[in-house]
Amino acid sequence: MKITKTTSRLLGGAALAGLMLAGAAASAETIFLSTQLRPLEEAQAMRGDILKGVPDVNYVVEEPPQFPIRMTAESQTGRHTISLVGALHGELAPLAERDIFMPLNDLAAELAAAGMPQSVLDLGKLGTDDQEYIPWMQATYVMAAKKEALEYLPEGADINALTYEQLIAWGQAMKDATGAERIGFPAGPNGLMARFFEGYFYPSYTGGVVRSFRSADAVAGWEEFKELWSVVTPNSTNYAFMQEPLLADEVWVAWDHVARLKEALNVFPEDFVTFPAPAGPHGRGYMPVIAGLAIPQGAPDVDGATAIIRHLTQTDTQLLTAELVAFFPTMEVDLPEGGEDGVSLLASAVSATQSAPDALISLLPIGLGDKGGEFNKVYMDTFQRIVLNGEDIAATLAAEGDVLNALMQDTGAPCWAPDASSEGACPVE
Repeated sequence: MKITKTTSRLLGGAALAGLMLAGAAASAETIFLSTQLRPLEEAQAMRGDILKGVPDVNYVVEEPPQFPIRMTAESQTGRHTISLVGALHGELAPLAERDIFMPLNDLAAELAAAGMPQSVLDLGKLGTDDQEYIPWMQATYVMAAKKEALEYLPEGADINALTYEQLIAWGQAMKDATGAERIGFPAGPNGLMARFFEGYFYPSYTGGVVRSFRSADAVAGWEEFKELWSVVTPNSTNYAFMQEPLLADEVWVAWDHVARLKEALNVFPEDFVTFPAPAGPHGRGYMPVIAGLAIPQGAPDVDGATAIIRHLTQTDTQLLTAELVAFFPTMEVDLPEGGEDGVSLLASAVSATQSAPDALISLLPIGLGDKGGEFNKVYMDTFQRIVLNGEDIAATLAAEGDVLNALMQDTGAPCWAPDASSEGACPVE
């Protein structure tokens, strides 16, 4: 029987699990259930190219809201059909808390020896001693610069190990030489500037995101960010995708999501360099969007699932995934020379970021439900009040910290990395 979306909606979780069990028994296929790469073109790339050479695998896509229902149904009934799952970190975490996945410690050790950075592997432990999932692929945010900007780098600066102080000096040198601010951020209404503050600025300057929101370190960070903003083009408050001002030569140095830089790098890959965001006093904060691979307890084909994980984490497969679906490696890989479409440029920056010795991972917010927009608004309102309106830093952080604390209490969301874990709602200290 073909399982259509209509069938899926009509059947309960347990009944659907039983139906899939019968199909699995008949076909002896390894069922790989994924919330990722669901669109038709991406799913076709998975089945026809990325999983090519893996025998007897059935790649099945699932909408995120139905994913925990199906996995819970299989766990509760003991009627297991799914041998491997692929999902985002935040989708896997609640299931791991219910002991739905088997530990993958031996496989994690194998991948660490093969070149997966420990900082990335540790995400898959979900705060436990066991490897609950294997990091599969990631998207993130990086910086890109036109090569003509490189002559203005501060003396002795390593572009792959910049500090915010050096970025400010770089911006000032470009401004002095050209008479214009040449650094740009996507701070417009449709830009992703909130993610910069949540995943880059706050972790780098304070070591946290929520707990440290109004700390003394945060005050010092905002003082320095105001200095940085003096060499950032004022048009940044209109930008959504930084590839456009880079192509228009309005901006020479930019930060943005890899998907929002890709067009500029595709058009003129020879004109750009890419590199990690700068480091602050607490490290080089960055926000990976991590998808992981987990094997359910009771999986009917553990060996097949393990073989798929090994295949998907091979260097060639990771690079092919980046090329076809623009999700980048979790392995530290040697990139091919050249690259007509700019994918290698982005992958290089992602690899340099995750393998940096001072890398400090900041996860996407977890547990906020439909309040994610309100969470982002706190950081953008703080930016507007302090940087654009010139309001007192400590007073602004005190007021916006109260808003943030009320939001966390309302949602009950516990702390996520890099904040220390909490019992109950993450506090604003």
